[in-house]
Amino acid sequence: MKRSVQREAILNALRSVKTHPTAEELHSMLIESMPHLSLATVYRNLEQFSNAGLVQKVDCGGELRRFDGNIAMHPHQRCPECGRVCDVEDTQLVKLQHEMEKLLPALGCRTLKIELCGVCNHCHSTETQEVTI
Repeated sequence: MKRSVQREAILNALRSVKTHPTAEELHSMLIESMPHLSLATVYRNLEQFSNAGLVQKVDCGGELRRFDGNIAMHPHQRCPECGRVCDVEDTQLVKLQHEMEKLLPALGCRTLKIELCGVCNHCHSTETQEVTI
């Protein structure tokens, strides 16, 4: 992959956040400093980075794709309400994922992703406010 100012900016922006942004969110982060950056360029480069193993594509079910600059194996938590994705820092769950990876060849699989699905704190507090009104 050729190096370019745009590619480096996209990759650096993604690696600088832990929010697992969409292509649109990354584009919004960069557009002020790079006004000629197109959304199509961001999409194309994120796909290339993902295919090259430089970033993780976090499939959230449906059409929305989020990206993670951290390529180390780690579980994610996804909110079904807002789609927000965050890293799970629980060491026990990471150990479990490592142990399960060892079983994959016997199952005929090569990769394993653990994703927890649960309402995030932001949506939970919003739901609680709505109930108490």
